[in-house]
Amino acid sequence: MDKAKLGSDGPEITKVGFGAWAVGGPYKFGWGPQDDDASIAAIRHAVEAGINWVDTAAVYGLGHSEEVVGRALEPYTAGEDVYIFTKCGGFFRPGLEKVEYDLRPESIRMECDQSLKRLGIERIDLYQFHWPDNSTGTKIEDSWATMNDLINEGKVRWSGVSNFSVDLLERCESMRHIASSQPPLNLIKRQARNDVIPWCSARGTGVIVYAPMASGLLTGKYDRAGIASLPSDDWRRNNANYKEPELSKNLALVHELQTIAGNMGTTLTLLSVAWTLSIEGVTAAIVGGRSPEQVDGWVAAAAMELSKDELRSIEEAIGASGAGAG
Repeated sequence: MDKAKLGSDGPEITKVGFGAWAVGGPYKFGWGPQDDDASIAAIRHAVEAGINWVDTAAVYGLGHSEEVVGRALEPYTAGEDVYIFTKCGGFFRPGLEKVEYDLRPESIRMECDQSLKRLGIERIDLYQFHWPDNSTGTKIEDSWATMNDLINEGKVRWSGVSNFSVDLLERCESMRHIASSQPPLNLIKRQARNDVIPWCSARGTGVIVYAPMASGLLTGKYDRAGIASLPSDDWRRNNANYKEPELSKNLALVHELQTIAGNMGTTLTLLSVAWTLSIEGVTAAIVGGRSPEQVDGWVAAAAMELSKDELRSIEEAIGASGAGAG
């Protein structure tokens, strides 16, 4: 399994990692029903295939994803056989009716202790702020200072952020080096390659991108009928990429990309993940999975390289479809 160093002082990680959002099961921001045994089998299958990190968050399933990850990784040594990455500051509040992001120092500490307990570990390998604080008015400097304290206390090994702008990255970096940034990046949502990723590359900050398959759109699995039949508790039903006017453009892009993938003798899933890894400055990509079979569908992307001609064809397809931005 191909690996890359996560920034200037992070670990050597495989170029694809297991994303555990969907294994959290149904909740207001979830992916619908999911069988825990299938989730555990998928995670262990990924590790046995050579993947050495799993990414989760406190909010996924309101803690359930972390519990499942902890159970799945019991046969392995955390921090050696497999790295455990998780996040805080999301909206982990049972019964919450609106999205809130809370990075108060006391909230970060509370979430860290709860995550350690659910995961069954003594130290989180990579702890990340899930989103900027939009609810409490807490200065990011106060939040980042708490992350520094958690590292000094031995509860966290490396610190990172997710969904942060360049301005917020600058403010954190001025206090303590950011080991990793986690922006969204895929063939539909491409903005990060113009701002966040170059910023990170210039400063020795690793980049782990999420949603490389645009939450399923770039697998070719979904047509209009498939999208209409998504479970009522699947968050994608309310996502702009799954509704007009974006949906038509996105499906047109998928059609063109399927042709390119077919000419290459590969799948749209592999092409989509490999494209994110082709972007200069990207260390690795998070890819979700609900079963061992799904893992088998994308794990080979870690070793896949796209030629200049293939990359040019992909860019032409993007331009013709008008899908996305960036």
